[in-house]
Amino acid sequence: MASKVIHAIYNDDDILLNAVKAVRSEHYHIEEIYTPFPVHGLEKAMGLADTRIAITSFMYGLVGLGVAILMMNYIMIEDWPQDIGGKPSFSYIENMPAFVPIMFEMTVFFAAHLMVITFYMRSKLWPFKKAENPDVRTTDDHFLMAIDAGSKDVDEVSRFLSETGAIEISLIEKEDDH
Repeated sequence: MASKVIHAIYNDDDILLNAVKAVRSEHYHIEEIYTPFPVHGLEKAMGLADTRIAITSFMYGLVGLGVAILMMNYIMIEDWPQDIGGKPSFSYIENMPAFVPIMFEMTVFFAAHLMVITFYMRSKLWPFKKAENPDVRTTDDHFLMAIDAGSKDVDEVSRFLSETGAIEISLIEKEDDH
């Protein structure tokens, strides 16, 4: 079954931001917005919930710190203790100040790499995935707002969008993937 989507193209980010606020105030459902660069305040204007990537970053950092501690304890204390600079090699706690740079680096390494993997999985950006960008101009200098037409009067919505500053409006029949 096909659904109708209205594509409104804008040529300025400030006009787009004001249009998003106007569209939301009229209670139209914005499916997606495609922009060539991040627009400050757009997620707030769209009413999107805050991201939880910072929480996952913290948890990934703790995993990295734990791996660093276990790795250094095993390598430097249990498996092959060595006398380096006169430091005792039989206690992790006594050697911990020397291990702080390694703990820091492993924390950052785990947090950064696992956040990137989480972002790609959450965004469904798999290798060799076909781009879903509906208009190539949105990668250059235009902004596209996709609005669910549903059972709404398309002419009325189109008039409203042109009043918000859209330079081009088109109706798209979208095939559902379900």
